[in-house]
Amino acid sequence: MAFPSDVWNAAGKTVALFPSEKGNAPLVLLHTVQGEGEDVYRKARGMTGADFSFAAVGGLRWDDEMSPWESPPLFKGDTPCTGGADAYLATLTGEILPEILSRLSAAPSFLALAGYSLAGLFAVYATYRTDRFSRIASASGSFWFPGFMDFARKHEPIKSPERVYFSLGDKEAKTRNKILRTVEDNTRALYARYENAGVNTVFELNPGNHFQDAPERMAKGIAWIFGA
Repeated sequence: MAFPSDVWNAAGKTVALFPSEKGNAPLVLLHTVQGEGEDVYRKARGMTGADFSFAAVGGLRWDDEMSPWESPPLFKGDTPCTGGADAYLATLTGEILPEILSRLSAAPSFLALAGYSLAGLFAVYATYRTDRFSRIASASGSFWFPGFMDFARKHEPIKSPERVYFSLGDKEAKTRNKILRTVEDNTRALYARYENAGVNTVFELNPGNHFQDAPERMAKGIAWIFGA
């Protein structure tokens, strides 16, 4: 498996591209927190026989660019979410993604968006704002986010995705924080909503809390959207 052929800065973000040898292979785009992109890519390749290109985007203003609207801190010392997802999504689809595509030898057969935690929330939220991504992998998505379930009930994706993956740790809802405690019920409700809409979807419960085995869980979701 190749190291990234390209690492560059685009719109203030760091992009690492792992291109497939097959020109029209699908492209998976993952938003990363701490440079875990290569680890996730290698694990996902080991789980599926699918051939795909992979782009890891880092250097995000996490609590701004991955959050759909403003939300106060969850606890003392936490940072607020400032609701920059729409602005970032415009940058992603208008600047970052076109540059990634220009470095591939052919147009991908489809585009997939993957993310963990707030980036998992962002991946699903993006389907309501753009039709660019036809497959979604959300691992431990932050579906506790205040107002998101109301938003999802009142809106429909711009284009129904082909496959959507949801997962969560079985201890994530076991918390005293009443907002975070909603995450499992909300994730299950979103899964049911997509399933009832005829989308090929799955919900998996993994052992552990939010921080356990994050690269493996993300890789598992990426493998699933290829049918592995």
